[in-house]
Amino acid sequence: MKRLLVNSVETNQKLEIIYLSDHNQLSQRVIKVIRVKDDTVLAYCFSKKEVRTFKLDNILSAGSVRKRLGA
Repeated sequence: MKRLLVNSVETNQKLEIIYLSDHNQLSQRVIKVIRVKDDTVLAYCFSKKEVRTFKLDNILSAGSVRKRLGA
């Protein structure tokens, strides 16, 4: 997964993640990764409309943003 996050920095690609907060709250977010460090990811979060830091261990899944069908 770390390679996918690093690759998204290089390709300027948005990712969709499932994230588990420290308070055991699940959320689905669209992010644009700015930097990947050893155990954290600095990214712009489109849900919160601000730059956030995510713990790498708390990212349960990550993938390319899927195109939505319909109106």
